[in-house]
Amino acid sequence: MKAIYIRTSTLEQEPTLQLKDISKLTAIEDCTVFEEQESAWKKDTKRPEFEKIIAMIKRKEITDLYVWDLDRLYRNRKGLKDFFVLCKCFGATVHSFNQQWLEQLNSVTPPFDEIVKDLLINLMGWLAEDESKKKSGRFKNAVRRTEKGTLSYLGNKWGRQPFPKQTISRVLKLREQGNSIREIAKSVMVYDKNNNSRNISKSSVHKILCEKAGEKDSISAIT
Repeated sequence: MKAIYIRTSTLEQEPTLQLKDISKLTAIEDCTVFEEQESAWKKDTKRPEFEKIIAMIKRKEITDLYVWDLDRLYRNRKGLKDFFVLCKCFGATVHSFNQQWLEQLNSVTPPFDEIVKDLLINLMGWLAEDESKKKSGRFKNAVRRTEKGTLSYLGNKWGRQPFPKQTISRVLKLREQGNSIREIAKSVMVYDKNNNSRNISKSSVHKILCEKAGEKDSISAIT
């Protein structure tokens, strides 16, 4: 069976445009169309129609799968590589309108077609690994560790900013007066960079108290 997978991410995208382009590769009336509007970027995103396609490929019910672009399947190279491995194992061929070079690879005759498919899969695996290394490199270049903490490439402190001394003093004073963490959280306000106020969280109160207790233990150990 031939199948077409149409995926759009937003309401503004028109699925019929994808079908129109795919019709240049195959007769869409001879295909079963699977359509959904979900993201392919997040790992935990549920794509029920795509899951149906995977299940049908495993049952060898799909021989050819047509998409408008390979990113309709997966946005990351590792996911795409694993999908091509699946298709190779169960005899399904992937076609893409925006990557029509696939048609040249798909037309390679046996036994060389297996060699080409393995080469394609290995290439995708290398690209996935290279992409991961580049992301790691960009992160390392974006931040640097100093005596003042971890800073961004602009010199801004990385991570959660510390509370003002006034806030810390307020929390400690209320604690000394016998207030519980819940009571302190209801009494102390914190402000963001736009001067919007909110109650301090109970976890933040707990952190301040623990850090203060740690300082006392360190002083006691020295003296």
